[in-house]
Amino acid sequence: MSNVCREVITLQLGHYSNFVGTHWWNLQDASLSYDPETSPGEIQSDVVFREGRTLGGHVTHTPRLIAMDLKGSLRTLRQEGSLYDAGKDLKGHSPAVIWEGSLMTHKESPAEKNPFLKDLDKLDPGRYSEEGRPKSSQRGETLAEADSYCPPQRLAAALSVETVNSQLARVQKCYRLEGSVKVWSDFLRVHLHPRTISVIHQYNHDGEADRLEAFGQGEALLQGSVLEQLEDKLHFFVEECDYLQGFQVLCDLANGFAGLGSKVTEMLQDSYGGRGILTWGLAPVSHPNSTPMTELYHMLNCTLGTVHMASHSSFFCPLTLRGGLGRRPSAPTAFPYLNYDPSLWYHSSSVLALALDALTLPYRLNKDSVPMWQMADALTVSGRKVVAAYGAVPFPMMHGSSLPDALSACTDALPWKPLSACSEPGNGRCYGQWATLKGFDGQSLISSLPPGTPPPTPLHSLHCGEDVLESYIRSFYPTSPLALQLVSAPSKLTPPFPQIFSQSLCAQGFMQSQPPPRGSPAPLVSTAPVMTSLQSGPALGSLLSEMHRGASTLNICRVAPSFLSQGPEMADYKEALEELRLLARCYRGDGVMSSSSEEDDY
Repeated sequence: MSNVCREVITLQLGHYSNFVGTHWWNLQDASLSYDPETSPGEIQSDVVFREGRTLGGHVTHTPRLIAMDLKGSLRTLRQEGSLYDAGKDLKGHSPAVIWEGSLMTHKESPAEKNPFLKDLDKLDPGRYSEEGRPKSSQRGETLAEADSYCPPQRLAAALSVETVNSQLARVQKCYRLEGSVKVWSDFLRVHLHPRTISVIHQYNHDGEADRLEAFGQGEALLQGSVLEQLEDKLHFFVEECDYLQGFQVLCDLANGFAGLGSKVTEMLQDSYGGRGILTWGLAPVSHPNSTPMTELYHMLNCTLGTVHMASHSSFFCPLTLRGGLGRRPSAPTAFPYLNYDPSLWYHSSSVLALALDALTLPYRLNKDSVPMWQMADALTVSGRKVVAAYGAVPFPMMHGSSLPDALSACTDALPWKPLSACSEPGNGRCYGQWATLKGFDGQSLISSLPPGTPPPTPLHSLHCGEDVLESYIRSFYPTSPLALQLVSAPSKLTPPFPQIFSQSLCAQGFMQSQPPPRGSPAPLVSTAPVMTSLQSGPALGSLLSEMHRGASTLNICRVAPSFLSQGPEMADYKEALEELRLLARCYRGDGVMSSSSEEDDY
């Protein structure tokens, strides 16, 4: 019996968050099922997708999403989407023409589309008219209808049309978008609802002037028209939910969106108390045209954003492949079976999206789903509202082997790598952990040794996958509270997900038993197994203390006076640093405050 659908509303605040979110939504779209005759899968897509209808009455599935970005960040994407005629309102009425004088039209040349977007237009010929506007709602089957849930009376017609997913799979070799992706809409494959996108016109995405660089600028934004738009969109999505469980917030951490995200999470906490608010602070490895002053701003934004968003969220988790959140981070996170370019947002955001697909699974399942608040409560004991993420992307499992075999090969160290600029402690201390393994479809969870064969390790003697994974993790964290979930369905990597995988992987994302012949092309990886862990542990105390030390030893009035010119006030800034200091101390034991001498040694 499936659980009641507990809806989740997603907010994406900032350009890099929209990069990660775009990959994440593409992954969700690839897993959507349109056939009501088949049994429901493990993942309940209606948790994050909403069902709607176009003006022509066609049923669609669009993300339950509010995405905010700056002027100039959309390029070829229309703000109101392409499911409705832009010349009419949502009821199909044309706007009244009041001006009777002469008109002068200034037409800007459209941005050049990359090969992926051009193929989308070919596969969806009704998507745009010659003028770049959507055609009438009386057009035939298009991407909007073919990629949405079909009720039984339209099932036969829908299944007779080859899906866009399968058509794109045939031309996947054409997509090498590393040189053509400028903004997140350059690789967006899902249709968005007209109420999804909010453009903040006060600041520019590109250029040297009017940039959203400081925390105070973002804080000041949530008023006037920006606040009205956000409240209107929130009310629309909230009111159509039957059992809203909460919000997942993806927010840029290193720029002014950290200030906006702090105010947004505070508003959600005030307006929707009791709902889960899981906030993911996103930071790229590097920023284009960065200077020493902008790097200083990034550090300060990360510091203030962490304090404020943690305070107003059920939990706050930084997500980044940077080696640290300070001004001089160590090398970016390396994965043994990925060949990604850390400087490319298109690459790094795809890795984080794959991890986020697994990290968010517990509250998106059809069976044994765990509400957001319960997941947060398990990890945020004693005021520890910041958690760290780790991921094995992909999880190293040999094709045709078993889970005990895979884990036994990782006895010296856990297979996952830091996703929160926070290294794992080596002493086995952890206050709470939530582990997820996704994508072992077709592989055995227990040993397949012939009867009578002595098990080579204790893992090979266990009789269910949950016991195998729990026993393995407890060998590193013997006394820590642990929750875990196993989901067989892998993440489906449909175009235009970048092919950043090692040649040692097969098409299903598992390791090949034999290395490929030298000079042979790498296989196109279409699925990927992923293991992730959310932890609350002492390592976070080190991360937070380092952030506090970097900001508190800085004479901000002398080296960065402009940072405070639009807020926060100096008193508020110092108060935030004190909150961060106290937060860091929560991770030094079982919530017991330590002496000042101990703190100095941290």
